[in-house]
Amino acid sequence: MEDQETTNHRLAQLESEHRDLDDVIDQIIGGSSFDQIQVQRLKKRKLILKDEILRLRSILIPDSIA
Repeated sequence: MEDQETTNHRLAQLESEHRDLDDVIDQIIGGSSFDQIQVQRLKKRKLILKDEILRLRSILIPDSIA
């Protein structure tokens, strides 16, 4: 049960960071001039987070088709 709680906690952290990156990217792009490389790095980090979020969700809710 502790593993599931740990996984849930980690999932919540990753989802929070993913949302925060959305906000940061929007703020950067909303400015008059922005660093395209910085935005690309943030978007890449966001994709990595999304992959990890999906992986953790699949652990918590395994496919019922077997």
